[in-house]
Amino acid sequence: MALTSVVEGFRHALDASFQNSTELYLKSGVDISSLNFLEQLWATWYIALGNPFIATGVLSFLLHEFMYFGRCVPWWIISKIPSFQKYKIQDEKIPSYDEQWACTVRVLIIHFTIELPLIMLFHPIAEVMGLTTWQLPFPPLKQIALQVAFFFFFEDTYHYFAHQALHTKALYKHIHKIHHKHSAPFGLAAEYAHPLEVIILGIGTIGGPWVYVGATGDLHMIAVYLWISLRLLQVIDAHSGYDFPWSLHNIIPFWGGADFHDYHHMAFINNYSSSFRHWDWLFGTDRSYSLWKAKKDQTSKPNVNSNVLKTS
Repeated sequence: MALTSVVEGFRHALDASFQNSTELYLKSGVDISSLNFLEQLWATWYIALGNPFIATGVLSFLLHEFMYFGRCVPWWIISKIPSFQKYKIQDEKIPSYDEQWACTVRVLIIHFTIELPLIMLFHPIAEVMGLTTWQLPFPPLKQIALQVAFFFFFEDTYHYFAHQALHTKALYKHIHKIHHKHSAPFGLAAEYAHPLEVIILGIGTIGGPWVYVGATGDLHMIAVYLWISLRLLQVIDAHSGYDFPWSLHNIIPFWGGADFHDYHHMAFINNYSSSFRHWDWLFGTDRSYSLWKAKKDQTSKPNVNSNVLKTS
């Protein structure tokens, strides 16, 4: 009975998704001229495409590609600038052009064969779950910020346990090993993975919004887009292979970052969280990293005695 209700609800949501966007705005009584600039752009997009199902799917996929490759390009440029190489964490391992190109091709294949179909299904699923997409106006910025903060903590928690599970013998050998091909990661390698891994870890990314809207019935797509954008920036930066003095983990102590995740790729163990460090600290899965980090910091310190001798 419950399954029948879900299927029926999905069918109605799909039917509603194919209504003309202009008709939907007229029915909702929204005065588009009274909206702010971003909200008017939102309405213009949905009206221009004329179909909320297509509009949400296309916008979601374009946003993903723009944020992913848009953030990867600066890291690629940095890798070509000699003055930045002193910040390379594994400075003896520089990815070749062929490695980066092969990685890009695989990532694009994953995007178009796995992620695109799932993204296109997002709108009718959102309608069933009660997540608003084309509707306006947007919720208050403070509400969006709190929702995004929840999504970060939800995903990080899910990612810690799912990622650790991917390191069990069977799952690592058949699934996660592909992502670990690059022991010295670079930005483009963030989504270089087995299709099943993309789905498994992707559940954590979209799971937060689903849990939130299921519990509250109040979530707008703009909050999901902001969350997805920030999550992409985070995961690409974590795979960048560079640690700068101004990197976020040097400002926020519990933030992960490239320094934290680079060790995971180098050692194949420890540091299973995505954004933060608290789960690894609580469960002791950062111990070998902490020892490595302390040793690295010690050897990088200048020898004060030798400097004194040189100047005396």
